Amino acid sequence: MTYALVLSGNRVITSGATGTNSAAIRGAMRADPNFLTVILPQSLDRQPLESRQQLEKVMHLVENSSNDHLSLAEASYQCNKEIISRCQQLVCFAFHDSRTLLQTCKDAEEQRKVVTVFYFD
Repeated sequence: MTYALVLSGNRVITSGATGTNSAAIRGAMRADPNFLTVILPQSLDRQPLESRQQLEKVMHLVENSSNDHLSLAEASYQCNKEIISRCQQLVCFAFHDSRTLLQTCKDAEEQRKVVTVFYFD
């Protein structure tokens, strides 16, 4: 999906987590790395090794080392707020019990962003 979005001229902003975010990063990097920004919830050193190897190749990488003292859930929520502030539209892949992600979607809707949620379950 991100490959097609970037090819059609869209900029992609995502977090650096494994799974869906990692796939989004791969697609955007393949299409045009200049159109990708990755915002980390904490410093690069706090990311899993498999993520770090991919993230080290990202040109526009924002680390939030000031959040290193927070739990990952709290840091992720802060990171998602930053992502929302920078975007016009939010595409989210979540489970129905993904509290942090669903709260992020609610926050984005309250800011009148276009929100699309795909549920895994």
